[in-house]
This record gives sequence, structure tokens and C-alpha cells, in this order.
Amino acid sequence: MTTLFLIRHGLTAQTGANLYGRTRGIPLDERGRRQAIHLAERFRTVKLTAIYSSPLERCVQTVEPLAVAQRLPIQERDGLMEMDVGAWTGRTLKNLRRTKRWGEIQGSPSTFRFPEGEGFAEALERIEGEIRSIAKRHPRGRVAVATHGDIVRMLVAHFTGAPLDAFQRTVIDTAGVSVVSLHKGVPHVHLVNDTGGLDRFGPAGTPPPWEVVANPNEPPGT
Repeated sequence: MTTLFLIRHGLTAQTGANLYGRTRGIPLDERGRRQAIHLAERFRTVKLTAIYSSPLERCVQTVEPLAVAQRLPIQERDGLMEMDVGAWTGRTLKNLRRTKRWGEIQGSPSTFRFPEGEGFAEALERIEGEIRSIAKRHPRGRVAVATHGDIVRMLVAHFTGAPLDAFQRTVIDTAGVSVVSLHKGVPHVHLVNDTGGLDRFGPAGTPPPWEVVANPNEPPGT
């Protein structure tokens, strides 16, 4: 069985403002860098087998502290890339929401293709193939995969059996972790959009943070 930790990249200065697609040169901002450090801490009880990432900076930077902590290289894969939004690259979301075609994205994304870009159905086929290829390489592994919000949303919908047209009903926050296992090709979704601890995936008996016994020598209230 392969356990996959699907990670959306951390915050950038542009998150939520423009549709940047595959634009390079967008790093994490200070908030995103803090999220990346916290992400590594969240995996403190999870021993990973491998770390994969979209080649875009915001994804690679999100898992850099994790890679250092786990002493693993980051393996970049084009198949984990953000959607190609073609002629819409760089346009503001505020402007795009006023267009008639934005309604198509919300209502029937399965048939929508970005002008001069990629369709959602194509993107799902690409990313699902990449994920299964990674799982095949690590049949008994625990693998972190850093990618993008819509990519994680589509995967969660696909692995739960939901139609592609419903994928946007799932919220995936920046630095959110969703956990899926594949056993003989059959998916099981364990967790969606977690932004807290991952102790449940650590060794048996690892107490969650709220059950850790305080230092008896420490004065109360400190």
C-alpha cells in the first residue's frame, strides 16, 4: 500500500488575486515560508519514503524544510504542474469572474478548456497518471507530493468517486494536506485539507499535542 500526502503549496503574494497558471518566478512570501516550516514540523512523526513536487518555485519551496528534516531529495515532476491556463495567464480573478466563460468553469468544468491552454479533464488524466506512476515506484511507501490547489481538488474528487464537475466543492487551503492510500490500485481517502498535526500517521502510541504531559517542574501558566 502506498500512502500519498497531497500538499498544496504555501501562500505567495499573488495567491487569490490573479490566475497565474504555470507562471514561474512566484516564490512563497513570508507567510508561506512560515507555513513551509510548520509543514515540516507537522510531519515530525511521519517517516517519508520520497518527496515529489511540481517544478514551480512555490511548490518546491513549500517542501524544502520538509526535505531537509527528512533528509530526502525533492524530485520534480512536470506531471505535477499547475494547469496550463493559456491566454488567461496573469489575468485578475476579479476580471475573469465577470466573463460568461467563468460560469462554465463553475458549472461544467469537465467540458471546459482554457483558451490556448488545457482542459480540466486533460489535467485530471495527466495528474492521475503521474500519481499512479509515483505509487508504482513506491508500492509500500509514504510519499509527500507538493502540487497546486485545483490539482489536489481534482484528485480528491476522483479518488472519492465524485464527478469532475463537483471537484470545486472541496476546499483546499494553502499548505493543506490531504492523505490518500492506494492498495492494489484501489484508493482510500483518509484525510482532506488538514492544516494541523499529522500524529495519527506516526508510530502507534504517539500522543497528539493536546495530550502531551506538561513538564511537572514548569510553573503553571507559562
